[in-house]
Parts: sequence; C-alpha cells; structure tokens
Amino acid sequence: MLRDAITRGDLQPNERLVEEELARSLRTNRALVRNALARLEHERLIVREPNRGARVRTFTPDEAAEILETRCVLEGLVARRAAQRIDEAGIAALHAVVEEMRARQNAGDLLGYSQLNARFHRTILDLAGHETAARLLALLQSQSVRYQFRTVLEPGRAAQSLDEHEAIFSALRARDPEAAERAARSHVANVIATVRTVAAHRSSA
Repeated sequence: MLRDAITRGDLQPNERLVEEELARSLRTNRALVRNALARLEHERLIVREPNRGARVRTFTPDEAAEILETRCVLEGLVARRAAQRIDEAGIAALHAVVEEMRARQNAGDLLGYSQLNARFHRTILDLAGHETAARLLALLQSQSVRYQFRTVLEPGRAAQSLDEHEAIFSALRARDPEAAERAARSHVANVIATVRTVAAHRSSA
C-alpha cells in the first residue's frame, strides 16, 4: 500500500513518513510499518536518516535520466511484444484511452492526462504479457520520477506527449513491431529531455 501511494504520487517526494501515523492510517502496527519501510528503502523509494526518520526519496536529474534510459529500452521491448500479440479488444482499449487523453489535453486537465498516460502504458504492458519486463519496470518505479518532475506541466509538453502516444497506438494498431518499438523509445527519450529541461528551470529559479 505504501509503495502504491508513492508511485501514484499520493505521498510526495521528500514527504516525511512517521511510523506511528502510518500504522494508524493503515490500521496496522508499527512493527509491520517498520518492516515495510525497510523494504522500500531497499527498493530506493524512501530514505531513512538517523534521528530524522524516513521520507519519500527524491531523484537528482541524472538519477531520473538513468531510470528513464533503462525504461526506454524496456518500453521498446514491451511495445514490440504488444504489437505481435495485440487483438481487436486490445486495440479498442487503447483507442479509448487515447481518445480520453485527447479530451483531457484539450480541456487543460494536465494532471488527469498524466493519470491516463500511466493507464496507457499499463495497458500495453498487459497486452505484451512479458513478465520479466513487467517486473523490471515495477522496480524502476518510473511514476515516482513523473510525480517529482511533473513533465506534463512543461509548456507544450502535453500536446507533444499526445502526438507520441498516438504514434505508439498507430504502430500497435498496424501490428508493426519495429514501428511500435521505435515510437515507444522515442517517447521516453523525449521525456528524458523534458526532465532535464525542468531541472534546468528549477536550478535557475
């Protein structure tokens, strides 16, 4: 539950995690919370410091780029596999997500758009049926990076992102593995570039 809360962005980067409060909100005991925090520290989702407790981990721009570079390769693999396995039901499911993404982007609901972005990638992952890639992507916890840097809020990024997702969908609908991999990798490469832009803006602010 704590892992999901972090990757969804319910627990924000640098937010303090107090064992007693977490035990009360999760209706459990502090020993179980302490064990959970130890596992999350091992997964590099939180940090624990002497006399200061635990907090949600933040990522440097370089760390975020490394995570996304690794995700770039895996997302390309997953898209290729999904293009080989996709059926009409999968095409319909992705089409529905893309249409809703377009509606949210047109309405200026960028955070809603970001949530649909995550659904789009989860749908492709489900279609691919690649358990090893799914496990590795879960370990990368790319959502944590997304909620720290909020790339979708960068001016012009949402429209560009929508174009990228439509390109991925078009390749999947055409059942073209090479084009699907190429579009997926291009999408993540653009996310990396935007993370660096966001970081540069923050450092100069």
